[in-house]
Amino acid sequence: MSIKDCTLKIEYDMTEVYKGLDKLSDKTKKAAEGAMKDTVVNIANDAINGSPVDTGNNRRSIRYLTKQLHGEIFSTSGYGGFLETGTRFMGARPYFKPALDRHIGKFTKIMKEKLKW
Repeated sequence: MSIKDCTLKIEYDMTEVYKGLDKLSDKTKKAAEGAMKDTVVNIANDAINGSPVDTGNNRRSIRYLTKQLHGEIFSTSGYGGFLETGTRFMGARPYFKPALDRHIGKFTKIMKEKLKW
């Protein structure tokens, strides 16, 4: 998780874990990529639901991207990082980290479910 220009960004890359992805069967490769997408979508949805609401702008600004085994979730509000970590004038109101913690360990389970078909 990183904060740059007051924008919060979670980046998760499983490529190193699956270095031999090109050698895996198509079924396994598709399962891993599907599990990545599902995991990122679940984290993003949880972050949206957990985002502090005043005007709803930060909640509406949360986006995600996935490509193969790389996923990103980020807020484009310009103050998502301030909400997550707080400032000297405002306490932290974390919504990204709790969402990440709730879902990150489910990647393997989702992948196994996708391999069952």
